Parts: sequence; structure tokens; C-alpha cells
Amino acid sequence: MNVCPNGSFKYEFHIAAFSMSSWGQLQLFFGILIMHFITMLGNLTIIFLVCLVPKLHTPMYFFLSNLAIVDVTSTSASVPKLVFITWTQDHRISFSCCMTQLYFYILCADGEVFMLTSMAYDRYVAICKPLQYFIIMRKNVYIGLAAACWLLGALNSLLHTLLTSVLQFCDSHVINNFYCDLNSLVDLSTTDTHSRKVFMFFKIYVIIIVQFILTLTSYIFIFSAILEICSSSGRLKAFSSCTSHLITVILFYGPAIFLYMKSESEDSKYQDMFLSMLYLLVVPMLNPMVYSLRNKDVWKAITILKNQKMLRF
Repeated sequence: MNVCPNGSFKYEFHIAAFSMSSWGQLQLFFGILIMHFITMLGNLTIIFLVCLVPKLHTPMYFFLSNLAIVDVTSTSASVPKLVFITWTQDHRISFSCCMTQLYFYILCADGEVFMLTSMAYDRYVAICKPLQYFIIMRKNVYIGLAAACWLLGALNSLLHTLLTSVLQFCDSHVINNFYCDLNSLVDLSTTDTHSRKVFMFFKIYVIIIVQFILTLTSYIFIFSAILEICSSSGRLKAFSSCTSHLITVILFYGPAIFLYMKSESEDSKYQDMFLSMLYLLVVPMLNPMVYSLRNKDVWKAITILKNQKMLRF
């Protein structure tokens, strides 16, 4: 709840979402619902497979299951509210719910950035230092890396949420997006947010750009090592073990960098919502497909579970 200088109170926001005809709203409703179902099914399948099949108890699949948890959490925090708005046309969201949604959005965004960097490091060790892989990527190391990803994301998210919760929103309460995102809330505030915007940009620069550079550096070393492999079959095998992660990196960083690094003159309500839709709904839906359709180990794990189930009967 915010108290404005005139003594009025702020209990809720109005999420603008998408303006379209009734038929368009119906199409959007079922489209989002189907995509959300596919997202949850795919990511939960990855999580259960990694937990239940001992063959997948490796650093790569451990990070992959954490990435799936991030995707499940991010879509669960934002998509159900969008589905509700599209179906009921009730665009209201309480202040506390908005701050909760903001917290989980930033947590998952940071968590995915750090997790992708950890996965890139894992692939770097696997290809550039194969003989030392199981020495370097010990169980306590990859569990510690994943824990650090979640902890850093949680702390950064808490900081931004607390700073946003003390802002005043006394003029407009309309959020020009389909969820409570940080940029829209800061732009909406009647508090002087210049220093906060500088801080936000610095944090985004450090987290997104630095992590992207670290991921890119890992792949420069990886590709250099692959090119030194003599046999073409060996090069193909080494490259195929990285392609799934590389596709995920491109799918994530493409919309994210453009969304946060574009200048104010390029700002557009529907452009931001489209990019946010890519990041929050399309990418989490595609991630498990990228990993399962291209990965023999995942299909073997599914076969193992099917055979175990058949043996029980």
C-alpha cells in the first residue's frame, strides 16, 4: 500500500494487457492456455526425468532441471493472471500481488541468466578439459553453483522489489504491460526515479551483459577446442552436445537484451509486450522441446521409465 502526499491510498493497479475484439480475446485466451499447458508439461517432464532416472544424475541435467524449475516458476507467476484478465476482462491487481509477481519475475530472470552461465561453464569443462571433468564438476561444485544462482537471484529480486514497493503511485495506476514488470512500475511512479533508473541500468548491465560475455567466452573456447579435434565425427559429436544449450542462450538473450537495452525513443507498448511474451511464454515452452527433441539421453530416460512401468504390471 502506498500513501500519496494528498493522503490518498493506493491499493491496486490496472494491467492494460492486450486491447482487441471479443473474438481476438477468445483466440488469445485459448492460445495462451495451450502454450502454458505445453510449457508446464514439458518442463515438469524434464524435472521428473532428471529426478527419477539415475543415468541423468549428471551436472548437465542437474542444471537443466534447475532451468526447468525457473521456467515453471516464471510462467506460473505471470501467465495465470493474464489468462484470468483475458477471460474475465477484470484488469485489476492488488498492490501486494503486483509486488509478489515482480519479485518472482526478477528472481526467475536472474536465475535463468546465472543458470545459463553455469551450464556454459559445464560445457566448457566437458569439451576443453574432458579428462578432468568429473574432478572439476564434483557434486558439491555443481550443487553449489546452482545454489549460488538461486541465492543471487533471490537477493537481487528482493532488493528491487523493496525499492519499488516504497515508490509512490499517485497519478496513473495503469501498467502498460500484461504483468507487473519493473520498467513499467518505475515509469509509472510519481517519485523521482532518476537515480533508481541509473541503478537499475547498472544492475542489468552487470547481470545480463557480464553473464552474456562469460557465456560467449566459454563458447569461444569450446569452438576453438572443437576445431582442433581431428576426426569430423568427433567434431560433430562435441558440437552436438552444445547445440541445445546454445539455442537456449540465443532464445533467452535475444529478446531480453533488446527489451532492456533499447533507447526510450524506440519504446512501444505493444513491442514491449510482444518481447515480454516471447521471454515469459514462448522461450519456456521451447526450452524442453529443444533439449528433448535433440537429446538421445532424454528419450532413453523416457523409454526406461516406460519399461519400468510395464514391468510393474
